Amino acid sequence: MHSISDERNWLTWLVKVRILILTVLLAIELAVIRLTPSPLPIVPFLTAMVLWFVLSLFFLFLVSVWSESRLQAMLQVLSDLAMVTLIVHLTGGIDSSLNFLYPLVIIVACMLLPRSWGFLSAALAFILYGAILELDYYGAIPSFSTSHPKLKALQVVVFVNLFAYFAIAYLAGLLVTKLRQADVRLQDASGALENLQALHENIVQSMSGGVITTGLDGRVTLANRAAQQLLEIVETELRGRSVTDLFQDPLPHVGSGRGDAEVRYAGGNGFRKTFRVTVSALNVTVRGDLGFVYTFDDLTEIRRLEREVRLQDRLAAVGRLAAAIAHEIRNPLTSIAGSVSMLSDAPALSDEQRKLLQIVTRESDRLNNIITDFLAYSRGKQYRFERVNLLPLLQDTLTLLEHRLASENSGIHLTRHFAVAEAWVLADGDKLKQVFWNFSENAVRAMKKTGGSLTAALVERGPDWEMSFTDTGPGISPQQTEKIFEPFQSNFEGGTGLGLAIVYQIVQAHEGKVWARSEVGKGTSFVVRLRRMEQGAPAVPDASQSGAAAAGAAAGGGTRG
Repeated sequence: MHSISDERNWLTWLVKVRILILTVLLAIELAVIRLTPSPLPIVPFLTAMVLWFVLSLFFLFLVSVWSESRLQAMLQVLSDLAMVTLIVHLTGGIDSSLNFLYPLVIIVACMLLPRSWGFLSAALAFILYGAILELDYYGAIPSFSTSHPKLKALQVVVFVNLFAYFAIAYLAGLLVTKLRQADVRLQDASGALENLQALHENIVQSMSGGVITTGLDGRVTLANRAAQQLLEIVETELRGRSVTDLFQDPLPHVGSGRGDAEVRYAGGNGFRKTFRVTVSALNVTVRGDLGFVYTFDDLTEIRRLEREVRLQDRLAAVGRLAAAIAHEIRNPLTSIAGSVSMLSDAPALSDEQRKLLQIVTRESDRLNNIITDFLAYSRGKQYRFERVNLLPLLQDTLTLLEHRLASENSGIHLTRHFAVAEAWVLADGDKLKQVFWNFSENAVRAMKKTGGSLTAALVERGPDWEMSFTDTGPGISPQQTEKIFEPFQSNFEGGTGLGLAIVYQIVQAHEGKVWARSEVGKGTSFVVRLRRMEQGAPAVPDASQSGAAAAGAAAGGGTRG
């Protein structure tokens, strides 16, 4: 059977069709009556037609306010049978040309009601039609027919109509049953197709890797949730964009030697991500290639860990090298420096010889500083961890730096952006001051010739405190940024290249993270993150641990590109 909404639609359709048929029939009958002499009563016929119109309008109103569609269908079928009988009687009875309306009512009953109602409507149509013919024949009601057949001929007409009505009821019921079965199968197939589409869509949306589909023109047509999260763009903004414009490197092509490639992506927060992208053709058997499917995974963390492992290996190698040769170099270096100092006091030296001895002394001091940094880098460091507030540490460092910049008239402006009043961590305060001073000193060196602005900021980032030191210097290239915490990577004249390597060790020992962001011509930013400690949290007892042990405990920390 039809659903309730379908039955209401059918009832509304039936009322509208009935009004249309009544209008056409009224026009035809009036034309026939006007153009040909006819004994038909015009006033009763018009009255019956107006009554039928009023009933139709009433049923149209009833459909909108009454939810019992089955009862409404029964009332409409019964009222239609009654009105058809009245119209057939008024238009001549056995001579009426409108007795074809009975089969229409029977067909409507088969469509709206169970099949038994089709046969019931056929029986009622037979009874009503036969009744008016018999009553007309015996003069029980006024007769409007021009012919007066005999009783047997009249009975033949009645029984022929009986056979026709039941044949129509049977055929209409059979056809409607087949149509309903086909409708059920179609709904089942449509439901299965919708479920299959929903399943496929859920599979695509539930994939952990990003999926983007494009047309043959390379414009995005679909992006799953993972792709939107990885790219940090919603699907409405992605749709219609060229997929090649999303990434900084060329994407792989279908039919090329390799179907995948590693590409870089610039996120909205300034971080650069690395994706492994695989492409395949979106092919439909009948229609051929319709577009392309790009799947990609985030390799940013993997590549960061790989860089960190390489950095750890290099740092360990440099540490072993420093521990092995520092003492061997320092002893003869001290002897050389002492001997040169004694020679410089000799009165027989010329000015040129004294300049040469000054160069030897100066270079010996510089080499001694390098050896000192080597020893500081390789020697096991002792940390005294306690509950400290980062704000005083930053303020002390920046105050010293501010006085120095003012005395030197360097043209560098210092700005503070602290979003909180307190920032508690479990750390060694002296070591963190060393980190802050190193970052500040690097920024000052970068802006020494041109001046500029150094901005120190502290904000809360999830479970961490984030401190950043941003300068407006010339910046550094991406290649230098990736290696900036490795030994011997100094970009400054006279630098040993070990300061940031020591900073990296200190941050590792605090189980924190440190990285640099830079763009050539737009300055550099060094960022440190340390685990946040609530103000009321119990302090851990003071403990001393070696740098090697701390680095081992901080294996989860690292740099970011």
